[in-house]
Amino acid sequence: MARNLTTIGFDADDTLWHNERFFRVTQERFVQLLQDHIPQAMDQPSLERHLLAAERRNLGRYGYGVKGFILSMIETAIEVTQQQVPASVIQELIVAGQMMLSYPIELLPHARAAVEQLSHSHRVVLITKGDLLDQERKLAQSGLGDLFDAVEIVSEKTPEIYHEIFARYGDGAERAMMVGNSMRSDVVPVVTAGGWGTYVPHGQIWELEHAEPPQDSLRYHALDDLGHLPALVSEIG
Repeated sequence: MARNLTTIGFDADDTLWHNERFFRVTQERFVQLLQDHIPQAMDQPSLERHLLAAERRNLGRYGYGVKGFILSMIETAIEVTQQQVPASVIQELIVAGQMMLSYPIELLPHARAAVEQLSHSHRVVLITKGDLLDQERKLAQSGLGDLFDAVEIVSEKTPEIYHEIFARYGDGAERAMMVGNSMRSDVVPVVTAGGWGTYVPHGQIWELEHAEPPQDSLRYHALDDLGHLPALVSEIG
């Protein structure tokens, strides 16, 4: 009898290893650098809203990842200071962004064990967004690269993308599961595509990745951590 589930897709950032916390640290540095150059009426939440708006505008231009974040910080700094931001502040923002591209990779609990165990029984595919070079660096440092049957670094995660990837490396979306910490990118679109979407929450998530869970779908699951994933896969498959 054919198995229900033959292919497992894993998100990377904040599913297998820490990532969002580095953006938060850099954003705090951004606020510190600008606090003496913005109008007195502008508080920290307002400044952060300006930055988020710039990130949203720039997704179509720069995509996801550190480089787009750096450019959005610079754009926001110029905008909120009415082009009066000192060049030294811009330089500091660039340095802060460069540091983000060199932080060491720290795996999340159960990440290696879950991928390794499932790689013996299923095809496992890494499906991630972000800067190509940075994602390749993080995967290499993670030590997980050899466990995956394929790696896909995409510009966006949509039902069409999941259809294409799971058809190429598996038996279609209907017999695939995507596992990740983003409801918007890792769960909702794969459920829409006919697959299983498994949500593994992370303590910090970027506001632009929020979405309502597909609670009415039998193919939606939520786990506390990756340690429970092999049992869920076995139950389904």
